[in-house]
Amino acid sequence: MIQEQYIERLLTAKALGQMLSLSKRQIFRLSSCGKLPKPVRIGGSVRWAQTTIAKWLAAGAPNRKSFEALSPAR
Repeated sequence: MIQEQYIERLLTAKALGQMLSLSKRQIFRLSSCGKLPKPVRIGGSVRWAQTTIAKWLAAGAPNRKSFEALSPAR
Protein backbone atom coordinates (compact mmCIF):
# COMPACT_ATOMS: atom_id res chain seq x y z
CA MET A 1 0.00 0.00 0.00
CA ILE A 2 1.31 3.47 -0.92
CA GLN A 3 1.60 5.85 2.00
CA GLU A 4 0.30 9.39 1.51
CA GLN A 5 3.68 10.92 2.30
CA TYR A 6 5.12 9.43 -0.91
CA ILE A 7 2.37 10.70 -3.19
CA GLU A 8 3.29 13.87 -5.04
CA ARG A 9 0.75 15.77 -7.06
CA LEU A 10 1.67 16.17 -10.70
CA LEU A 11 0.16 19.12 -12.53
CA THR A 12 -0.94 19.12 -16.15
CA ALA A 13 -0.20 22.12 -18.36
CA LYS A 14 -3.82 23.18 -17.96
CA ALA A 15 -3.67 22.96 -14.14
CA LEU A 16 -0.33 24.78 -14.03
CA GLY A 17 -1.73 27.43 -16.34
CA GLN A 18 -4.70 27.96 -14.04
CA MET A 19 -2.35 28.20 -11.08
CA LEU A 20 -0.22 30.85 -12.84
CA SER A 21 -3.10 32.55 -14.70
CA LEU A 22 -1.64 31.55 -18.08
CA SER A 23 -2.98 29.56 -21.01
CA LYS A 24 -1.98 25.96 -21.65
CA ARG A 25 -0.22 27.09 -24.83
CA GLN A 26 1.78 29.71 -22.91
CA ILE A 27 2.87 27.06 -20.39
CA PHE A 28 4.31 24.93 -23.20
CA ARG A 29 6.01 27.98 -24.75
CA LEU A 30 7.62 28.94 -21.44
CA SER A 31 8.71 25.35 -20.86
CA SER A 32 10.24 24.98 -24.32
CA CYS A 33 12.34 28.14 -23.91
CA GLY A 34 13.55 27.10 -20.42
CA LYS A 35 11.57 29.54 -18.28
CA LEU A 36 9.76 26.85 -16.24
CA PRO A 37 11.25 24.02 -14.17
CA LYS A 38 11.91 20.81 -16.07
CA PRO A 39 8.74 18.75 -16.47
CA VAL A 40 8.31 15.07 -15.68
CA ARG A 41 7.51 12.94 -18.71
CA ILE A 42 5.35 9.86 -18.24
CA GLY A 43 4.86 8.11 -21.54
CA GLY A 44 3.55 10.83 -23.84
CA SER A 45 2.33 13.01 -20.97
CA VAL A 46 4.09 16.07 -19.58
CA ARG A 47 3.58 17.01 -15.93
CA TRP A 48 5.13 19.35 -13.38
CA ALA A 49 5.61 18.36 -9.73
CA GLN A 50 3.59 20.66 -7.50
CA THR A 51 6.35 20.85 -4.88
CA THR A 52 8.91 21.82 -7.55
CA ILE A 53 6.61 24.59 -8.80
CA ALA A 54 6.13 25.85 -5.23
CA LYS A 55 9.92 25.96 -4.70
CA TRP A 56 10.38 27.68 -8.07
CA LEU A 57 7.82 30.36 -7.18
CA ALA A 58 9.38 30.83 -3.72
CA ALA A 59 12.76 31.38 -5.42
CA GLY A 60 11.27 34.19 -7.50
CA ALA A 61 10.49 32.17 -10.67
CA PRO A 62 14.01 32.13 -12.16
CA ASN A 63 14.75 30.46 -15.49
CA ARG A 64 15.34 26.70 -15.52
CA LYS A 65 19.14 26.87 -15.55
CA SER A 66 19.28 29.25 -12.57
CA PHE A 67 16.67 27.25 -10.66
CA GLU A 68 18.55 23.98 -11.19
CA ALA A 69 21.73 25.67 -9.95
CA LEU A 70 19.90 26.61 -6.72
CA SER A 71 18.63 23.07 -6.14
CA PRO A 72 20.90 20.55 -4.43
CA ALA A 73 22.21 17.76 -6.66
CA ARG A 74 20.20 14.54 -6.53
